[in-house]
Amino acid sequence: MLVLAVGVLLSAAGTGSAQLALTTTDVETTTCNKTVVLPCYVTDLQENSEKAMIVLWALNDKDIFSYEGASHSVFRDPAFPSANLLSPGDLLKGVASLTLSSAEAEVGNYTCQVTESNREGKVRVELKSRVVVSCAEESVPASKEGCGSWFPLVERAIIIVLLFLIIVLCSAQLSVVAFKYEIVPEKKVSIAVAGFIFTVAAVVGTVLYVQDGFTAQNQAGLGLIVIPAVSMVPLQYFIFRIVFDSLPQATFALIGLHILGYVIAVVGFALCVSACPPSHGSILIAGLAIMAITNLLSLAYVFIMGSRMKDHPRPGKAVEEPLNDAKGVMLE
Repeated sequence: MLVLAVGVLLSAAGTGSAQLALTTTDVETTTCNKTVVLPCYVTDLQENSEKAMIVLWALNDKDIFSYEGASHSVFRDPAFPSANLLSPGDLLKGVASLTLSSAEAEVGNYTCQVTESNREGKVRVELKSRVVVSCAEESVPASKEGCGSWFPLVERAIIIVLLFLIIVLCSAQLSVVAFKYEIVPEKKVSIAVAGFIFTVAAVVGTVLYVQDGFTAQNQAGLGLIVIPAVSMVPLQYFIFRIVFDSLPQATFALIGLHILGYVIAVVGFALCVSACPPSHGSILIAGLAIMAITNLLSLAYVFIMGSRMKDHPRPGKAVEEPLNDAKGVMLE
């Protein structure tokens, strides 16, 4: 009995020595992830030889990637062309983690299996996805297709509201000017074209921007919201030129404030467009807010000064009328 017990213990010890110890953690992914890293670490490598090692990854018992150290040969399932070791140079340190592009990474149970000569180990990694209100706010687990929006809901709403507020205030200025002053056809066409381009770009940009996910479409949509807003600066200048023969200093201050708001908005766009979750979204909002406030001040200025000039002709008109009267007298 004693001999049998010793034999069983030795057999168990021998069996234990043939096992590699692997560690991992489950992984969650959102729409912000461009790549997914499935962690797998070996803690008790002994031979310190890559030639003795084989790494095999499987998804739901189907092999998707393998690496054989002796021949440096790699196998990838055609459905996972981006699959690769996280750091091939660190394989001897026990790093057998796998990287996948977010588009290829399927939700499910992945298995990491590492072999070193006659020892091997296996560990399971679960990849989960979650619905997000934004890329920074998590909600309940769901399928990969259920990812949420790029920007938080509040920031997204503020950006869209400010955009269309700018359009409405600029349109109101044009209405005031059209009601109070005569506009030559060439200027009417220029102003109409600029306003139409900006409005169309804003609508198309909004449609692309509000879609869920962090994609090139979202980025292009935000660009169509911000970049074409530069047309508001020359449009504002034309409006002032219609109202005033000689631009007062206040109009230059308003145009300068408009330019400042646009520059801040573009800087905010540049900081946000490549980041998920978006960094410095408040800068973009601040720029659009300055432009909206400037349009409001410009509307008030045009309306007030236009009302005053209704009874008092503009300086150019005041000079032209006596000259016309004098010409009439001379002709008589």
